[in-house]
Amino acid sequence: MKTKLNPTRNDLPEKTRQAMTDLLNQHLADAIDLGLQAKQAHWNVKGPNFIALHELFDKVANEAEEFTDEIAERAVELGGFALGTIQVVSKNSGLTAYPLDLTSSKSHIDALSGALAKLGASVRASIDTADDAKDAGTADLFTQVSRAVDKLLWQVEAHAQ
Repeated sequence: MKTKLNPTRNDLPEKTRQAMTDLLNQHLADAIDLGLQAKQAHWNVKGPNFIALHELFDKVANEAEEFTDEIAERAVELGGFALGTIQVVSKNSGLTAYPLDLTSSKSHIDALSGALAKLGASVRASIDTADDAKDAGTADLFTQVSRAVDKLLWQVEAHAQ
């Protein structure tokens, strides 16, 4: 997903800004995919816990949109481009494709929990990558996203216990 960088007075080295922009765009694809997966669950969940899960899945989608925006803006702040088209997301998301035929509460909880867990693990690894690159701003952003994803995972998994 490498793109050229725009001129900026940001004092991070160009190599660091390029690497972080690439990493941010990977997570942008994953976060957009997560939001769409949560909407898929929101629209299609059935069962006795319908209202609670319908609202929870919408919350997951809304929070994913919030950190999606933060991730995209950080890529641009570093002189890069935010790559968030559906074509880029579909080609580059690291999340497992969401099954389109799910209806039961349990199946949606399992599928969405899996997506949240995968994104959480990936973002946590990227905190260290950004720290190693001496990009505290990107590391801090990934830390914020990690906390948000962990909280959402806890809330979704609570319905399976």
